Amino acid sequence: MSTPRGSVIAVHRSHEHGFSKQTVDEIALLPGLGVDGDAHMGAQVKHRSRVARDPNQPNLRQVHLVASELLDEVNAADFSVAPGDLGENITTSGLDLITLPVGTTLRIGDCLLSLTGLRNPCVQIDAFQEGLQGAMLGRDDDGRLVRKTGVMSVVVHGGTIRPGDAIDVSFPPGDPIAMEKI
Repeated sequence: MSTPRGSVIAVHRSHEHGFSKQTVDEIALLPGLGVDGDAHMGAQVKHRSRVARDPNQPNLRQVHLVASELLDEVNAADFSVAPGDLGENITTSGLDLITLPVGTTLRIGDCLLSLTGLRNPCVQIDAFQEGLQGAMLGRDDDGRLVRKTGVMSVVVHGGTIRPGDAIDVSFPPGDPIAMEKI
């Protein structure tokens, strides 16, 4: 079996808590923290709903990745979603992100990310475009719910990421563990 490889289409960050992020030329990743200058950067959780429950829990959502193929899918269904609109930090191409197991590492340039779980499509998606939240959910062949809104990760090794960078995938040892929403 060949190791999957993808690429970075665009990178995004926002200094403020909001839904979408601005597209930038590059992002700097800081180990154990996330995207430099992003509102969600930190060792402890920064997502407001999670902070309200327990501000001391670890931040397993330091970097959010979304596949450009998802954007193509929803745009073909008459939505209008551009890279960064879903609040992701990295828009990718060529990888089926949501099927990768927990602990998969993505090497992007000098950076190393470890996947922690799936983003749960929240009601903010419908506030962005009515009906979009439903388009972010599906069912697999066994009828199980599929969350398509990308994956979350932590920064193992920092560096700079730019559009066009290659993404090399390494699977964790042992039996794969499917990602759950985090």
